[in-house]
Amino acid sequence: MDFGIDPAGLVAIILVILALLVIFKGVVVVSQGHEYTVERFGRYTRTLRPGLHIIVPFFDKIGRLLNVMEQVLDIPTQEVITRDNASVQVDGVVFYQVMDPVAAAYEVRQLTVAIVNITMTNLRTVMGSMDLDELLSQRDRINSQLLVVLDEATNSWGVKITRVEVKDISPPADLVAAMNRQMKAERDKRAQVLEAEGSRQSEVLRAEGEKQSQILEAEGRREAAFRDAEAREREAEAEATATRLVSEAILNGNPQAINYFIAQRYVEALEAVASAPNQKLIMMPLEASGVIGSIAGIAEIAKESLGGTPNNTPSTPPPAPRQPQQSGSVPSSYVSASAPRDGD
Repeated sequence: MDFGIDPAGLVAIILVILALLVIFKGVVVVSQGHEYTVERFGRYTRTLRPGLHIIVPFFDKIGRLLNVMEQVLDIPTQEVITRDNASVQVDGVVFYQVMDPVAAAYEVRQLTVAIVNITMTNLRTVMGSMDLDELLSQRDRINSQLLVVLDEATNSWGVKITRVEVKDISPPADLVAAMNRQMKAERDKRAQVLEAEGSRQSEVLRAEGEKQSQILEAEGRREAAFRDAEAREREAEAEATATRLVSEAILNGNPQAINYFIAQRYVEALEAVASAPNQKLIMMPLEASGVIGSIAGIAEIAKESLGGTPNNTPSTPPPAPRQPQQSGSVPSSYVSASAPRDGD
């Protein structure tokens, strides 16, 4: 039966189909971040990098399609027994990157499964050699040890372990409660220690303050005593100078100088009598000539000291006229102890 198909056209169609099949089998496009291995009759021949590549159709084929970007794997939760027999639940993540596609393709079967299992095994090994307190407080140390162990174990697979992180460590509920009680007791202990340290420091500072206060007070007393002694010394020097001047005046024939001392003692005696706390009534002598004579002697001394001409009046002023005693008055002999009488 003739279908009316030209043999030449049939051959052309067959050639076109073969050409398309050759192109489909011989042209390979590799995307960025991936690498393909090429096998010829089941044997590895080369690795295709990202880009357009031509292979021999029907002889070469793509063996493994590998992702060479950094990838992350979740490590499932597992139970770990620590060195002090504490049971904890642990999980984590692993970051890895394929560095040698040939080794990753042909040195291990199911690369991701192998990485997960070897990570779980080494996780139990590393964490089982530590106490619970170390396990909870030294995650960086655990991550570093796991990184070294896994990187060395997967080196033959052409894989680089870039990072290992332990995500969660979950002790049992009763163990968590015990740890909370321990933490509370430790904090109470620290608070008591700090309070004791504060009290001790306060006592030390208070003692230092009292010491400085006593030192300053002693220095003040010493300074006051020194100044009192200096004042007494100057007072004594002034008294000695005054006595010397009076003595020189008496030796030079001026008896008025002695009246200065008599008047001074007289006034001081009257002042002491007037300022006594038990004196309610003061009896003054009727004869005031003694005081007047003393004041006159002081005036003569002042004139002579200021360069005036000495007065030729007698050294003792004339006695004041004696006034008659009135009835009811106190006799002069009653107050003679308070003031000297004329003519004594």
